[in-house]
Amino acid sequence: MANKITKKEMFNAIKAVAGVAENEQMVAFIDHEIELLDKKSANKKATKTQEENVATKQIIVDNLTYEGSTVSELQTRNEVLANLSNQKVSALLRQLVEEGKVNKVVDKKKSFFSLVSETEE
Repeated sequence: MANKITKKEMFNAIKAVAGVAENEQMVAFIDHEIELLDKKSANKKATKTQEENVATKQIIVDNLTYEGSTVSELQTRNEVLANLSNQKVSALLRQLVEEGKVNKVVDKKKSFFSLVSETEE
């Protein structure tokens, strides 16, 4: 599925259309709208849950090894992780994989997570 076009991208596309670029009022309006979108995105503050997730991700990294562990094994190593659901830990591990801090290997439908070694970074 193609990515959705953002408002900012849409305004820039409209601005690039022939005839719009010559109309100063339209260009000023579009520039103002883009400025408002930039200001709105700059003021975003992390939510309470997002801040908690940062701390939890650090706990996950601290409890991971280079050999690889399943979600269940991670939860048995740490009391904080044991109190979270498998789905929550899996979601945070997925984020860590996307950030390049953790490797994921699937072996016979079982996912193993390990730290990224110094040479892989």
